[in-house]
Amino acid sequence: MFRQPAFGIALSTLVLASGLMNAPITDKTSTEQTTHNQPLLIPSSQAATLTTTFETNVLEKSIFDDINQYRVKHNLPELTLNENITQQARIHSQNMANGKVPFSHDGFEQRVTAIPLRYNNASENVAVNRGYSNPANEAVTGWLESPEHLQNIQGDYDLTGIGVATNQKGEVYLTQIFILSR
Repeated sequence: MFRQPAFGIALSTLVLASGLMNAPITDKTSTEQTTHNQPLLIPSSQAATLTTTFETNVLEKSIFDDINQYRVKHNLPELTLNENITQQARIHSQNMANGKVPFSHDGFEQRVTAIPLRYNNASENVAVNRGYSNPANEAVTGWLESPEHLQNIQGDYDLTGIGVATNQKGEVYLTQIFILSR
């Protein structure tokens, strides 16, 4: 889909990836056995103008609010934002934006086990986009349109953390981690 801004069309991309990690219910916290789905890459529509500076905290809050609005609308309990989870999501987004790690779920198990929480289940949605005036909205829209991402959004989770990072290329990396705590 093309959207035409007042001054012409700028090419934009949105790529999404979804990961799922299931941890058995045990008394362990950081040594739980897990399974992890490979990333799913989904190209998105074309979009509006290139924007290179964003307030990442504002984008994180926007994602949090949009996901909770969706959950409430679909009779699901709201998620609680957790600073420890957010810290891991931010680190992953920053590492992807800086090129320290590829755009992927690589290291997901380590991110989740680094969170000082006891949990039963965890999953992750990531997105990268460039050229959207509202990258948080584009990521959430893409996640909601993808069955794998939607499964995470609708999942039996109670906690979440969201991290957003940008780079000098104007790319915006977004990570949302979902946790079912015990």
